[in-house]
Amino acid sequence: MVDSLWNAEAYKSNPALDGLVYRSNLLGLDRSIANMYGGNTSAKILTRDHMNNEVEVLWVKGSGSDLASMTEYDFAGLRLAELLPLYHRGKMTDEEMVEYLSHCVYALNRPRQSIESLLHAFLPAKHIDHTHPDAATSIASTPRGEELTRELWGSQAIWIDYERPGFSLSKHIGEKFQKNPTARLIVMGKHGLITWGDTSETCYANTIQTITEAEDFINTKRADRKIYTASKPISSTSEERQNIFQQILPTLRGALSQTAAKILVVDDGEDVLEFVNCDKASELSQIGAACPDHLLRTKRVPLFIDWKPADGVAVLLEKIGPSVEKYREQYTPYLEEYQKISGREMDPSPRVVLIPGMGMITSSNNIEDARIVGDIYHRALKVMEAGQVLDRFTSLSVEESFSFELWPLELYKLSLKPSPSEFEGKVVAITGAADGIGRATAIKFAQLGGHVAIMDINLEGAQKVASEIEKSQGDGKAIAIHCDVSSESAVIDAFKKIVLTYGGVDIVVSNAGIFRGDPVEETSLKDWNLVNNINSTGYFLIAREAFRMWRQQNIGGNLVFVGSKNSVRAGKNGIAYGASKAAELHMARILAEEGGEAQIRVNSVLPDAVLHGSSLFTDSVKEWRANAYGIKPDELEDYYLQRCILKIPVYPEHVADAIIFLASNKSSRTTGGVINVDGGVGQAFMR
Repeated sequence: MVDSLWNAEAYKSNPALDGLVYRSNLLGLDRSIANMYGGNTSAKILTRDHMNNEVEVLWVKGSGSDLASMTEYDFAGLRLAELLPLYHRGKMTDEEMVEYLSHCVYALNRPRQSIESLLHAFLPAKHIDHTHPDAATSIASTPRGEELTRELWGSQAIWIDYERPGFSLSKHIGEKFQKNPTARLIVMGKHGLITWGDTSETCYANTIQTITEAEDFINTKRADRKIYTASKPISSTSEERQNIFQQILPTLRGALSQTAAKILVVDDGEDVLEFVNCDKASELSQIGAACPDHLLRTKRVPLFIDWKPADGVAVLLEKIGPSVEKYREQYTPYLEEYQKISGREMDPSPRVVLIPGMGMITSSNNIEDARIVGDIYHRALKVMEAGQVLDRFTSLSVEESFSFELWPLELYKLSLKPSPSEFEGKVVAITGAADGIGRATAIKFAQLGGHVAIMDINLEGAQKVASEIEKSQGDGKAIAIHCDVSSESAVIDAFKKIVLTYGGVDIVVSNAGIFRGDPVEETSLKDWNLVNNINSTGYFLIAREAFRMWRQQNIGGNLVFVGSKNSVRAGKNGIAYGASKAAELHMARILAEEGGEAQIRVNSVLPDAVLHGSSLFTDSVKEWRANAYGIKPDELEDYYLQRCILKIPVYPEHVADAIIFLASNKSSRTTGGVINVDGGVGQAFMR
């Protein structure tokens, strides 16, 4: 149930645009009223222009903004007097409309005005809300929508048959209002709700009242009926579902990532399970999207995989590939038309996957969008259920759906988006990422669009890095995982956590390491085993899990080993470290041979003397190395500088740059390769 959140004191503290900003934020806080980035609001305000002439400005939500987080500068300002003459124009293409509106701009340096701006202009109310509330959309998404609207609101409501947003719809809305000027709301078939008021507060109150009336109406019709019922209940525990998700997500991610890498988000909430387990799920889910606002995020229909836990995981794994491929094939005719009009490629893969007994998996090229897709489908579940309560859920037809997605103005909005970065949608797992080279690499990958798993035995340090990345790049862009790379079970568990968070992994950077620097006769077996367990066995365990996942995903993979100058240059007083680093390099070459046929690339970087920002070079390590060279610890940095050809220090960021190059398409023809990042140590040149 929706509740009024209006607070007089809060309104006074945010009076921007006569309360438009405050009202919009309130509406956006409840996703059952306004979907993420959906809906639009407006206010008509008298002001003075740059010549001090009085002018009435229509302030309307800018394209691409979200009501919940909008500020004053997310609204476009248009001169109302220049918009109103369009009401008397007989015809106008939407492209002509957009061109015309661009000449009516009052406020400079603002986002482009909403495509539905004229809807707000042609209604005389000072404040207007256009939202997509679950309850109102449910009424609008039934064959008897107009009849039900009349039953509930009588002459207070205006009904508009579905029409794609734009000039024609806005004009029809204005004409319908002129015939019923005492109405207080408009229901748009298969679309949403329009409400208004003389003030921001009365407009908000009317919106909340209207939605509440719709909810009460639906609840009265529902009585004790339950729509999502199952004649043969499907049961599964949370633990069972998590176990199955761990097994199937890499296969599903590989199938969905044929065009571009995807992030997968799992949702096995109670309402989702109730739907996917009900008898009508396979039928209802394929009817279509309830409104354009849903369609833009979820596509017209989800992929429904007909499977039950009793069938066994092996059966589900066998169904995933063919099911995704069939879905993609069904989009082919549409895609050809899309690409002909837009000149852009469109991913034919489903964005929502439903599996009985398991729940819902949503996908996109970043975790924020994948979560938004899931949130929208939660709204769809509510609308479908209420639609069945009222009469029968219907939706945008195939023709209406494709017409909207092929609409040049929608394609134009897509063209404004920046091209995706190379690592967008990619999942990067980095060991030893709490500091030094690992931390620098994680931050750079995240800045380039990657989703990063920060793996380290120092969980607190890993959490700090993950928090730093999320603060700058967004929630969910990094996760911290405690991982002792020398423990088989810990490595396996770490990869399972990555799968449950993102669906799989694309790039693995094996970087965790430890140093001991005693002469051979003073090296204990304990220290030998410690160093080799982390630097050699740890690299093996990480590589093995990565290869297993990449073969299951079947979309290739990229492994980068962070070795050392000691991988190729022998040095005294470090037998355990040198031997383990040499083992890493040869292991990488063997893995390059093994992974080639599966498009798995394996390369190495060999840094040296990265003294800053790394826990590897502790005071005791610096003392070890200084003693080996017969110098004082405070002379060590200068000694390294003089030893290298370039006479310049090496920092973690320099090594990170080499790692990113090896993981990028720029090195797509390189495997088994080595890049030295040591300032030029002649004895470490590759031969």
